[in-house]
Amino acid sequence: MKLTKECYGCLQRLAYQAAGLATNDEHIKARAIEESLKVINDNFSYDRVSIVIATQIHDLVKDITQNSDPYREMKDKEIAVARELSGEARLEHESDFGDCLRLAALGNTIDFFRPLDVIKRDMRRQVVFAIDDSKQFEAKLEDASRVLYLADNAGEVFFDLPLIRWMRRFASVAYVVKDSPVQNDVTLEDVRRAGLEADLGEIIDTGTATPGIDFSVASAQFKHEFAISDLIFAKGMGYYESLSELPAEGRIFYCLMAKCQPVADSLKVPLNSYVAMLR
Repeated sequence: MKLTKECYGCLQRLAYQAAGLATNDEHIKARAIEESLKVINDNFSYDRVSIVIATQIHDLVKDITQNSDPYREMKDKEIAVARELSGEARLEHESDFGDCLRLAALGNTIDFFRPLDVIKRDMRRQVVFAIDDSKQFEAKLEDASRVLYLADNAGEVFFDLPLIRWMRRFASVAYVVKDSPVQNDVTLEDVRRAGLEADLGEIIDTGTATPGIDFSVASAQFKHEFAISDLIFAKGMGYYESLSELPAEGRIFYCLMAKCQPVADSLKVPLNSYVAMLR
């Protein structure tokens, strides 16, 4: 998915937020914001994908502020909130594939751009998919031997676990995290902080610190796993924005909440719709 005019303001907000979280030193913060806005101005183009510029912003902010994980405190709060809310939701969502999928989708309501009270409100909504290819994915899963589960935000791990357990009835499933911190994307360290490393089983990483996936900098291991896996379960908007640029082969299953207008428009669904789409 290529950039749209609305993405410009979103990238600007990202620059201010990342710098604000990374340091309390106003001079350093101002420099990080100034340099990040310059990156946006110099690189914004409608033939580019947003995650590439977002990654440049994050790398710059981390370098200038000397803070390798600006979203650490936010992720810890997410993990704590998600642990509580997933415990409430899980009582109703573990009986079959559809229930586990809806629980996983519900977890995607968590997003660092959204106020906590809005997140809690939305997580109590019933999940109804505006695009629902879940039956097709379930049928493909029964014949699959290998699945990559591309994880999104740190708090979502609690919501992902029941679905991973369900899918492992049919195939080996690798839970894919980021190699090092970027935004509030889940890393192995976050999984450990959540106390779920043993429960998740096989965990690999992308070899990158990028939102979504940038194959030009991904590790050889990840690219090999991506190529040989029968199915790719792609969680969140970042993976949709990057993987939707690939040819449709009927093996990538997007599970997300369309939390911004450009993504919603690309999917042709109303804003804040849940999507379960096989492409």
